[in-house]
Order: sequence, then C-alpha cells, then structure tokens
Amino acid sequence: MKNLHNALQLKQLLLFRQFGYCYTDIVPSELEEESIELPDHIETLKKLVLECHLCELSKHRQKVVFGEGNPKANLLFVGEGPGATEESTGRPFVGRAGEVLTNMIENVLQLPRSEVYISNIVKCRPPNNRVPTESEALTCRPYLQRQIALIKPRIIVTLGATAYRYLTNDDSPIGRVRGSTIEGDGYKIIPTFHPSYLLRNPSAKKEALSDLLKVKALL
Repeated sequence: MKNLHNALQLKQLLLFRQFGYCYTDIVPSELEEESIELPDHIETLKKLVLECHLCELSKHRQKVVFGEGNPKANLLFVGEGPGATEESTGRPFVGRAGEVLTNMIENVLQLPRSEVYISNIVKCRPPNNRVPTESEALTCRPYLQRQIALIKPRIIVTLGATAYRYLTNDDSPIGRVRGSTIEGDGYKIIPTFHPSYLLRNPSAKKEALSDLLKVKALL
C-alpha cells in the first residue's frame, strides 16, 4: 500500500507542476497507509485498475488483466501474472495453463469456472513471462487485497510460489508448503502448484489433486 500511496502522490505533484506550481519545502507525509481508500465496488475498482500506470509493467502492456468470476465467490484462485494469451484477451488463465486450471475446477472441485473468482498478483504481463519484481508485486498487491476484501472468499488457493509469497509474506518453497492450510483474515489460504508447473512436471499432478480435494472438503 505504501508504494501505491507514494506513486499517487507523485502523480498528483507532477500534475500540479504542469499547472505552474513551484515547490520549495520538502515535508514528509504523515498520512497513514490505511487512510488510502480504494473503491468499495468491484466494477469501480476494475475501472481504476484498467487505468493504472503505477509501475513499469504498464508501459508495455496490451491489456490489463483484472480478474473474472463470481464477485461473491467462496473460492478465489490467485496466480502470478498474465501470460501472452491472457494479455491479448484481458482474461486470466485462458492459455494452456488456463485449460489445466479449468479442468481442476470443473473435474476435481465439480464447480463451474464461472462460480469461482480468478485473479493474479500483478495485473499486467511481465516481459517474457518473467517473475514480477518485488516492486511490481508490492505496487499491485493493494488491488488484489481490495479484491479479496470485496469478494470475501472462504478459501484462497494460491497457484505457485509467487502468489503464495505475496499473500503470506512467506518465502518458503512451494513444494514444502503446498497442501497446508494457513489462516488468513476471515479466510483460509491453501497453496498448490501453478498450472504451468504441472504442464512441465506432470508427475506433480497427483499432489495438486490432493490439494484440491482438501479444498473441496473445506467447501
């Protein structure tokens, strides 16, 4: 949230400078992070995110991938960031990894994909599908946190190490923590492998299946 606050302040100062303001004294802001309010409706939040230019990823994106699904879903999936197909369509998990995730939702959890919500840590695609930098992830994280607050899921499934790290502030390897249950603020977090990892390592599907069966039992 601090990065978001600083970026918004800088944007406002640059706008004032265009109007002819001249700055002489530097006074540190005493505004608390919690005082920055994001929209209290999911569609209003989406409009804000679609116009976001707070980090370097916005300079090269085609489309922002906000997330999609039931805005009152009991189950929220969080991935790392959009890939090429996601960036071109503006929708999360619609490429090959998306097919794997959809099969996991429909065949294992026996839920329509439309009944869950799917989002990512960052809403813009990192170049060459690289892992988001810490600055990029922390700048974008308040949007995800607001999505969580508005959706109010009972369970959040983090897909891969990056999603797990930035939701829990825990750097533990995903292979060690997958399948565990972490208590969040009114919800439970269950980490599992990212669908892209399952495409590269089919032998891990058995463990992912076990994780999803735990999710199904909790639901």
